[in-house]
Amino acid sequence: MELYYMISVVSRRSALKLVEICRELSMPMTLTNMASGTAKSEHLSLYNLQSTPKAVVSTVTGASGMKKLMRLAKLKLYIDIPGNGIMMAIPIKSAGGARSLDALTGGHIPEGGKPEMQFEHELIVVVLNEGCSDMVMDAARSAGARGGTVLHAKGTGTSSAPKFFGVLLAEEKEMIYIVATAEQKEGIMRAVMRDAGPETKAGAVCFSLPITQIAGLRKFDEE
Repeated sequence: MELYYMISVVSRRSALKLVEICRELSMPMTLTNMASGTAKSEHLSLYNLQSTPKAVVSTVTGASGMKKLMRLAKLKLYIDIPGNGIMMAIPIKSAGGARSLDALTGGHIPEGGKPEMQFEHELIVVVLNEGCSDMVMDAARSAGARGGTVLHAKGTGTSSAPKFFGVLLAEEKEMIYIVATAEQKEGIMRAVMRDAGPETKAGAVCFSLPITQIAGLRKFDEE
């Protein structure tokens, strides 16, 4: 079974078109999150997408669906042109049983073997305290990161979290997605943990995921 978690970072206007493409391809588990860019002002002219509010669109599909989605995103959203967004395919190792798989794929179980595990890029995911994204990105840029995408989130369920009238409160958090080459990944993660790790105000932790296919990084590859 070859299955991929597709993550796309696009403008909010393009997100509506992308969701429609996912519907056309019968991808039932498509989610949209509001997000924002992290580029500094001197980079805005280069990476125009960073200057506008963003959306993160995610879905699950097989190898055939992944190729079709990439192709249609290039044709209709010009996502392979820098500034129009980025789309990445992350291999899924397993699903939580047959019912989960049916829900994720709409009953269309993909054929094939294991997903391709050769990759040139990785997605670094940083979880941090709200309001500290600049601190994290300064650390990441010092190790070569080009930019990132911030998503707002809530932490849940730690026994040490504050309570109000005995009710556990969710902590306000942020998540940052940073796309990096496999060679850059270790240095960026070390810099984030050194300058914005758990012992700092940012309280950041991070991990990385492999990206087997990617569109929208042509500008990076040409430099």
